[in-house]
Amino acid sequence: MPNNKEMDIVCTQRLVMDFLAVSQQAAIASYPWIGKGNKHDADGAGTGAMRDRMNQIDMCGVIVIGEGEMDEAPMLYINEELGTKNGPHVDIAVDPVEGTTLMAKGQDNSLAVIAVASRGALLHAPDMYMKKIAVGPKAKGCIDIELPLIDNMVAVANALGKEVQDLTVMIQDRERHNAIIQEVISAGARVKLFSDVDITGAIATAFDEIDVDLVVGIGGAPEGVIAATALKCLGGDFQAVLMPQNQEEWNRCIEMGIPHPDLPLKLEEIVKTDDCFFVATGITDGTFLKGVTKIKESGAMQTHSIVIAGGKMKSSQFVDATFY
Repeated sequence: MPNNKEMDIVCTQRLVMDFLAVSQQAAIASYPWIGKGNKHDADGAGTGAMRDRMNQIDMCGVIVIGEGEMDEAPMLYINEELGTKNGPHVDIAVDPVEGTTLMAKGQDNSLAVIAVASRGALLHAPDMYMKKIAVGPKAKGCIDIELPLIDNMVAVANALGKEVQDLTVMIQDRERHNAIIQEVISAGARVKLFSDVDITGAIATAFDEIDVDLVVGIGGAPEGVIAATALKCLGGDFQAVLMPQNQEEWNRCIEMGIPHPDLPLKLEEIVKTDDCFFVATGITDGTFLKGVTKIKESGAMQTHSIVIAGGKMKSSQFVDATFY
């Protein structure tokens, strides 16, 4: 983004509003597919709306976290270039419908999400598993993904002025997490399980009104980068280790510029700048976002979004909007 500080702020403010419109339109486009049991078409609707709106933005944008390779279009694919080619050079990480299964079943917590940073700042994470640990601002600097979970729990509890048994640890409800779920329970802390969308859980650690102190577990690497961007803006902390399952995935990491895929990644290595922001719009009701609603009388669509910006613009705000 421009080096001039004033222009930098103005440019970022404009981009934030532009990308807010992108997530809003993706959520609205996905609305007709809620509860219809069709993940593919739902994802396609959100993706198409995102692409159309992003191509209207004055920027030189590149997708670094998307749906795969170019031959998988019409999904937003890695290395796809978007925008008018006039404006700042930015990295874009997207998930047009995060929680497609939830949305297809008419369940809560599906949303459209976007993370944006200056060019070269976001980790180009392959679509593979990633071990993650996330906390809010009060526990920043207290986590170490290489230490046992109980050590991290003690450190986080101390930072928050709590006892370990008063912690709430959010973990995805998967068989692979049975051991850490039992470890949390054995330590006397509370477990809060979720089915999908770990981005929401990671962000929740930064809000005092939401009872989540720590998020741990293994999930998708692309979602990890998006969550890390939000936490970077909020002043939280996030660490990760990629988990390639075979030689092909290992080689994929190397090709995407990650020379040592098995080494721990700190937040500063995942998001290399404060010049970044995160936008999400609820599709169905969730932890901190309401879903899209349609007003019967007028047919207008109402959305609820969150915008989180880092750097000079550092702020977070919820945005209600009505589209007639």
